[in-house]
Amino acid sequence: MHTLVTNLNALWKVTLAGLLLGAGLPIVFAVGVRLWSVADADGRAAQRNYPALAGAYACFTLIIAAIVTGILYTAKAFLAAKFGIHLFGQ
Repeated sequence: MHTLVTNLNALWKVTLAGLLLGAGLPIVFAVGVRLWSVADADGRAAQRNYPALAGAYACFTLIIAAIVTGILYTAKAFLAAKFGIHLFGQ
């Protein structure tokens, strides 16, 4: 019974991470693209909507931060061995 509880505990953590990274980041990117493309309602030339533009920049910044963090997390052993940089702890 203990093994089942341990496995289920790990399973919900993996499922949550998969949902956040597998579906959450593409949703944030799509929201950023949508905010970026906000245009005038009557079809004239696009006018800048600065709150929407700030939201798009925030979404894209979050995506870039997630990508950089993922790359650094993947390369953490290399960075620790070659350069002595310990970004995510020992």
